[in-house]
Amino acid sequence: MATSGSKSPPKSSRKPTAKPTAKRAAKGAPAASAPPPPSAPAADTPPPVAVAVEPRPPAAAVPAPQPAAPEPSSSEPSAIEPAAIELPAAEPAAPAPAAAPAAIEVPVTPAPGRGPLKILFVASECGPYARTGGLGDVVSALSKELARLGHEVRVVMPLYRSIDRVRHGVTFQRTSCVHMGYGEEAWVGIHTAVLDGTVPVWFVDYDRFFGRPGIYDEPGAEYGDNAFRFGLLSTAALQASLDAGFVPDVVHVHDWPSALSAYYLKRWGGSPSPFARTASVLTIHNIGYPGLYHASAAGYLKIDPSDWRSDRFEDFGQLNLLKCGLVFADALTTVSPTHARELLTPAGGRGLAPFVSAREADLFGILNGIDEDVWDPALDRYIPAHFDADHMEGKSLSKLMVQRFFGLEQRAEIPLFGIVTRLAHQKGIDLLMQAIPAALDRMAIQFVALGNGDAHAEGFLRWLERAYPGRAGAQIGFSNELSHLLEAGLDFFVMPSLYEPCGLNQMYSMRYGTLPIVRATGGLDDTVQNYDPFTGAGTGFKFWDATAQALYDTLGWANATWWDRPHHIGSLRRHAMAQRFSWRDAALRYQDVYAHALAKRHGSGG
Repeated sequence: MATSGSKSPPKSSRKPTAKPTAKRAAKGAPAASAPPPPSAPAADTPPPVAVAVEPRPPAAAVPAPQPAAPEPSSSEPSAIEPAAIELPAAEPAAPAPAAAPAAIEVPVTPAPGRGPLKILFVASECGPYARTGGLGDVVSALSKELARLGHEVRVVMPLYRSIDRVRHGVTFQRTSCVHMGYGEEAWVGIHTAVLDGTVPVWFVDYDRFFGRPGIYDEPGAEYGDNAFRFGLLSTAALQASLDAGFVPDVVHVHDWPSALSAYYLKRWGGSPSPFARTASVLTIHNIGYPGLYHASAAGYLKIDPSDWRSDRFEDFGQLNLLKCGLVFADALTTVSPTHARELLTPAGGRGLAPFVSAREADLFGILNGIDEDVWDPALDRYIPAHFDADHMEGKSLSKLMVQRFFGLEQRAEIPLFGIVTRLAHQKGIDLLMQAIPAALDRMAIQFVALGNGDAHAEGFLRWLERAYPGRAGAQIGFSNELSHLLEAGLDFFVMPSLYEPCGLNQMYSMRYGTLPIVRATGGLDDTVQNYDPFTGAGTGFKFWDATAQALYDTLGWANATWWDRPHHIGSLRRHAMAQRFSWRDAALRYQDVYAHALAKRHGSGG
């Protein structure tokens, strides 16, 4: 697998002449043209605009947010009821979109065909029971699709306190004795439910570790015993499968919380071991969270002293759980082809690139899919009116509903930008905090945000809402219902991620005719086709530099397109809504990865 080099935007995205137009002035746009499309770094790059984290407030001076004293998070948004809003006229039919370019693929090693497999997923999250992001969506959707292909699939996850046992039909099944280090015997409860009537889920009930409000942390601090908590999960998953008489062909683990299962498969006692022919696959969802913990946890986790080495567990005196998975899993996957190449580089590997590179022959990039039964504007129960590419009136109604919910001016002609995100450095929030106020100062746009996380970012969003009344709004927290309404009602979805292994929101956005504005990294680069201003082809807008200036320029490019080329907006929407990101395609490729892992496991003898 070759490492990808630097990329430049296509010639069609380079800067056209920028002049004010009568059309923009008539629509109430800024007198000066918004910046045109950004390009890769060049010698003739214009001086940056003055974008600042603390922008100029309006006449009634509003102080900038103070990170040391964030306001408490607001409550969940109330239910959104459709209003009697007069719909604007439907937009004219757009020209037929150009054919999409072929998807970038990381080749999968062919392997002999096999019959149905027994597959055990071990994960810290699985939607809808407990999730914090894409990992939970992937575990849920991929396990169901593999089951539809005829495989016998089980999912093992913790029984967190937050899981509604009545709502999800979680029932007690049996107890299981889990042997941990120092001779500890942990008796855990195994509870069961069935995911969408398709996949049995086994929940590990151990109140000492999982009877807490959060999954990994509570506001302000990570749980200090996470290595112990998820080490228990990794062991309990294998023990529960033995107790149920379900010896898997493949154990599929996800990120650092369950990476130890790949190690335990190779170190399980018995002669022969009941797992002697069981292969393991590790999916890397976010290498930026490697699971680094104090070395003193090694004893409880039953790590053999001979494995306490820098090429296995030890990482500058600490315990690195993701490194363990990189070394002991029989095959590695990540969630997009471009991110698989990025992991081989020092920047993309984030300290683990040498260990990923050592396994390059076993590394596969498989693009995530989306659940199109859930994310479909023609069926979505969370939006006020259904729509499709030929009947867009429902999208116009959703936009006006978003404007009403956030207290914005209800004007269909103003482009509405927004985000739904975890407020974290990785997501490019620092870039956003500089670029959005400058854009609101200079462009005729509106902006809304839904998310929580970093206290300073939450404070900024509250400040933004006060500083730009009627033009900006924010909801701190997370609401599944509101996230669906935003995907339907926004005109542009902003994702300025510093790195993004796959990303799902850009796929959701395209499905709803909302045009993504993304930094060209990882799965964002794989899934979004850059706008060509000469032909109207594409599905969104890309930028390459991880700077506030590049983000600002691209917001301006999208805004200028909205005002100057509305027929291109229609074309982009139709092309975006025609994209399909199927979990069936992903599941078929995972079948090949499982065959590769099994061949490696059986050939090596474990």
